Amino acid sequence: VDLTEFGGGSVQSGGSLNLSCSVSGYTWSGYCFGWFRQAPGKEREGIAAIALDGRTKYADSVKGRFTLSRDKDGSTLHLQMNSVDPDDTGKYFCAAGHGGTWCVIRSDFLESLYRYWGQGTQVTVSS
Repeated sequence: VDLTEFGGGSVQSGGSLNLSCSVSGYTWSGYCFGWFRQAPGKEREGIAAIALDGRTKYADSVKGRFTLSRDKDGSTLHLQMNSVDPDDTGKYFCAAGHGGTWCVIRSDFLESLYRYWGQGTQVTVSS
């Protein structure tokens, strides 16, 4: 499975940004997808996940502001980021793991369950 993120950049506080993740090299069934981010000097954290059936899960830090969706053919994930603030600054990663629903059933975002990772895209939010 190959994952490529794009859409990062600089945005002012209160603005919006849309990140995408191109997915290739997998069959439609049997994968969970997630978005993670790593701020400077901090550990990487999970922020959103989407299951095979379309159910989503969000970290409290982004709930109500970020929306994760997937194209019908499963080839691209979209992370719509609204009302961003400087705390959203970081490198954003797309990830995939085998299994269709665990990513939204679990309360955490356990990185070890995500086997495939993109290279990340930088998001910088200025105040």
